[in-house]
Amino acid sequence: MRAPDRPPALSVRGVGKSYGGTIALDHVDLEIAEGTIVGLLGHNGAGKTTLMSLVAGLVRPDAGEIEVLGHSVARHPRRARRELGLAPQELGIYPPLTVRQNLQFFAELAGLRGKEARRRTEEVAEPLALTGLMDRPASRLSGGQQRRVHTAMALIHRPRLVLLDEPTAGVDVETRARLVAHVRELAAQGTAVCYSTHYLPEIEDLAADVAVLHQGRVIARGSVDELVRRHGDSAVELVFSGAPPELDLPWPVTRQGEDTLLVRVEQPHLVTARVLAALGDAAVRLSALRVVRPSLDNVFLRLTAGQHSDNGEDHASTDRIEAEQHA
Repeated sequence: MRAPDRPPALSVRGVGKSYGGTIALDHVDLEIAEGTIVGLLGHNGAGKTTLMSLVAGLVRPDAGEIEVLGHSVARHPRRARRELGLAPQELGIYPPLTVRQNLQFFAELAGLRGKEARRRTEEVAEPLALTGLMDRPASRLSGGQQRRVHTAMALIHRPRLVLLDEPTAGVDVETRARLVAHVRELAAQGTAVCYSTHYLPEIEDLAADVAVLHQGRVIARGSVDELVRRHGDSAVELVFSGAPPELDLPWPVTRQGEDTLLVRVEQPHLVTARVLAALGDAAVRLSALRVVRPSLDNVFLRLTAGQHSDNGEDHASTDRIEAEQHA
């Protein structure tokens, strides 16, 4: 919770953006307080990368207002940019340079000089396990190591708002764990984080709030627990060999595919015996039974089921992001 006299780290109000005839964002509102992590979820083409590009000032909105720590991105872009760090999907490291040279270069782009640039280079390297790699050319790093360098560049100037667009895409388990742990540490220190990912367990590991983007709109916002309570489904799932039977039960029964029934009920573990009794002669064709409990995955699929199109929008604005725009 932010103090009433302090602006949020990020305020997005009524923002819209189109590319030709394609609406990427449609009247989006989003607020992130300092010390808060917001997980930005959505299928490819939902508008996640476009939103981050707008916040970073890489693309201009067609409508609406964006402020970073109270600074308008449109009217005071330099002030806003000083307060944020961006790590886009595409790696922005320079392969011929060493890790140290990459980090110091981005420190200087952020306005750090001399001892301060060198000190911040060492400080940002330690929590991301880069200290032992500082004199290695980036071209000789693994994919996970390169991703950690890429993230460190966005953090070199201690931004108060960090935008991480798919920061763990294609990385190994160790890198994922280190990045998630460091993001939690950043939030604990007061940094606001907007964290885009397709890997939903990360959102739960981060204890993040959630904003679900769908077809350019924010369709759900809240904590994981709130969204699960509001939109989650509990059910008994029944899989049959052949077509499922008609069931006479006091709870909603829906067919999933050609061989599966879902009996939606708040406490499925308490009604399993009654569901089995209702099968009658069809019980011999039952091949699997599963108690389904609500989860973030379940909520996300329910909110966006059958409505997304992978039109590549999330990559449209990424091409505009040059390496020096991390800072």
